[in-house]
Amino acid sequence: MIFLCYDKCQTCKKAKKFLDESGAEYTPRDIKTKNPTKTELKKWQKKSGLTFRRFFNTSGRKYRELSLKDRLPDMSDDEMLALLSSDGMLVKRPILIDKDFVLVGFKEEEWKEKIK
Repeated sequence: MIFLCYDKCQTCKKAKKFLDESGAEYTPRDIKTKNPTKTELKKWQKKSGLTFRRFFNTSGRKYRELSLKDRLPDMSDDEMLALLSSDGMLVKRPILIDKDFVLVGFKEEEWKEKIK
């Protein structure tokens, strides 16, 4: 599994602790220094079943600075994809990627179900 995270993010810290306590094997990847590519985001979006809009970190400073709350409804998937791949801090985290699933954001019950 790949665990996309940001070291200073409290939710990412909780997710990492959960993974470690579960004994899960994963490779951590810093979302800020190695942000997701368009190709990766397309694959993950399809596998997750979520819209690209759900991949945005709506509580982030960059999201607010760019007024994305008002802009996203009028953006195409391609525009959202370009924006998400341009800066890892715009991407909701953590993201857990496995061959069978992609989980966006940390919801402990959902993660428990997938990591059995």
